[in-house]
Amino acid sequence: MQVSPTVLVALNNVLRESLTAINQYFLHGRMLKNQGFKELNERIVHQSIDEMKISDKLVQRIFLLEGLPNLQDLGKLLIGENVPEILASDLKLEQRKHDVLIDAIALCERERDYVSRDLLEYIKHESEEYTDWLECQHGLLKDMGLANYLQSQT
Repeated sequence: MQVSPTVLVALNNVLRESLTAINQYFLHGRMLKNQGFKELNERIVHQSIDEMKISDKLVQRIFLLEGLPNLQDLGKLLIGENVPEILASDLKLEQRKHDVLIDAIALCERERDYVSRDLLEYIKHESEEYTDWLECQHGLLKDMGLANYLQSQT
């Protein structure tokens, strides 16, 4: 089943963001585990695993459309050095991914590739849930103060 080359480019752009997120979230999770923040580690590593599943769906869709998934193109990792920076970096990545998803969804709609659009809508929903969690953590940090927030995450 062939599709517009622009749809394949858009799907690979989303794949790039997802692959970048896998690496960034996994590293951040393990950094947090090493620092003793078990709760944050578990949530962020779980998100890395979710990104692996999303990447797998994208790879399968690209192959179905007779394209070639690009697993070599990774975005720049935004690595934080402490908890607030880690949360801010992950939020920035999710916002970037959201923008790429919006563009890809609009393209799939124009190209009448509704199956790819539905997959991207699912990914956008997952991204928005993680974004909401990250924004909530930023709110908790602000309301509780850094010391109290960090104590709650050990």
